[in-house]
Amino acid sequence: MPPATDQDQAQAKSRIARLTKVDDTDVARIAQDRIAQSPIDDLMERASHALEATDYYKTESLCLKALDRARRFGDFERMSRIIMPLQEARRQKRHLAYEAAEARGGPTVCRERPAVVEPGVYILEPPALGIDGRALRDTAEGRRVPAVVLTREPMTRDGSWPIVSVGSIPIGPGVLTLREKITPPVPLERIETGIRKDEFEPSMLAGTDWAAWMQAALEALGDAAIRSVDAGLAPAWRVDELIERLDAHPDHEKLHQALAAACRQAAREPVPTGERPRHGSNSF
Repeated sequence: MPPATDQDQAQAKSRIARLTKVDDTDVARIAQDRIAQSPIDDLMERASHALEATDYYKTESLCLKALDRARRFGDFERMSRIIMPLQEARRQKRHLAYEAAEARGGPTVCRERPAVVEPGVYILEPPALGIDGRALRDTAEGRRVPAVVLTREPMTRDGSWPIVSVGSIPIGPGVLTLREKITPPVPLERIETGIRKDEFEPSMLAGTDWAAWMQAALEALGDAAIRSVDAGLAPAWRVDELIERLDAHPDHEKLHQALAAACRQAAREPVPTGERPRHGSNSF
C-alpha cells in the first residue's frame, strides 16, 4: 500500500472531524441527560436498599420521585424499570393490610373517615364520598399504616354498587375520578329510602370470602381504568394517562404493567407535540 499523502491525511482528519462533531444542541442534550440520570440513579439505588430492608414506604416514595423526574426528562426506558420495584413495594403493603384485616376478623366498614387509622382493609359507604376514600388512603400513607380502601356509592337501580377512586393530579378544573359497577358481597335489595339505597351491614360479611370479593372489586376498577385510556393515543400520552389512573388507583397490578408497557413503547417512538387530547374523567 503506498504511503498516505498529505492530502489523504487531511481528508481523513476531515472525515473524523465530521463524524465526531458535537454541536451546541448535542452538548446541551448530553448535559441534560447527565443531569437527569445522576439523581434518578441515586434515587433508585436508595429505593433498592429500602426494598431489601423491607421499608416499603420509603421504597414507594423514592420510586415515585424517580418516576416523576424521569418523565420530566422524557426518559421512558428508565421509567419502565422504575415501575417494577414500585409495584413490588405496593404489593407488600397490600399484603400487610390484608393480614391485619384477617387478624381483626374482617374489613372495617364505616360511613365517614375514622379518627384513628389502623392497619387493615376499609370499606367506606354513603354518605362518605370518593374524596373521603382518597383522604383516608393519604392519611394512612402519611402515617405509614398499611391500608387498602374501597369507597362505594349508593346502590343503583340494577342492584350494583358503584365503586369510586379519586386522583390527586390536577386535570383541568378538577381531578381524575374512576368508577365501576360491581356486585355487592352479599345479596341485597334496593330500597328507595335512605342514602345507601340498601340495608347492608358489616355483620353480613361474616362467613363470606370478603377478601376475594374485595380483591375482585379493586381488580374490576383497575381494569376499567385501563379501558378508559384511548389505545389510539401516542404512547407518551398514554403514559401520562396511565400515571393519572395509577395515582387514583395504586392497588392494581395490571395498571402498573400497562404503564410499563406504554413506557417501553414511548421510548421507541417520537414524543408528540401539542396538547394531549382530554377525554371524560369517569369510567363505568
